[in-house]
Amino acid sequence: MAANTGAAAARSTWRSVSNSTLAHLRVHCLSAVSFRLCSSKQTTQQDKPSKRSTYRPRPSPTHDWIGPPNPLSNLRPIVYHMAENESELEKRLRNLRQETESWNHDFWTKQNISFSKEKEAFIISQLKAKGLTLRDEGGRRRSLNSEEMAMFYKSFLDRNRIRHTNYNKEWYRRNFTITLLMARVALRSLWKTVHERRKNSGTPTT
Repeated sequence: MAANTGAAAARSTWRSVSNSTLAHLRVHCLSAVSFRLCSSKQTTQQDKPSKRSTYRPRPSPTHDWIGPPNPLSNLRPIVYHMAENESELEKRLRNLRQETESWNHDFWTKQNISFSKEKEAFIISQLKAKGLTLRDEGGRRRSLNSEEMAMFYKSFLDRNRIRHTNYNKEWYRRNFTITLLMARVALRSLWKTVHERRKNSGTPTT
């Protein structure tokens, strides 16, 4: 009974969305490098592993599935729809989108873990320079002010500037290719629809 309840809870965290809704969500999920890394709420997730279900819904023939944010990459996993009688072009598009999703997740997982570790080391070093420990007498964790943390954020971005630039170039390259494939799929679908309508109406096609 408990296993069934857990599976049901895992399924409830995934939701089916249309392609237009998904496109809107991805614009907000894939934010700029500076925003993603400089969030004041960034935590050392690798030190606090969370229990996550391995449940992954089967591809839908009409809708994409979008899951809860990953605790390390902060990105929502997506299962792209698989059309019935999927053409080779549609399959190529789906595989590229899924592969890009995995590539993006891997990049941000590594970046965020690195960011968290370096941030923690910076805070400890700054407190040590002041003659302070990480926690006060009451066991509460000490923190640095915004001006002090701004020094770390700038330093981290400067050290990773080339990596972020290369990421952005690859991200735009992949999305340009995906957009072209989506256009080809849409045009082929439109032509197929027009062809079938003319065929059913008895109008000769050119």
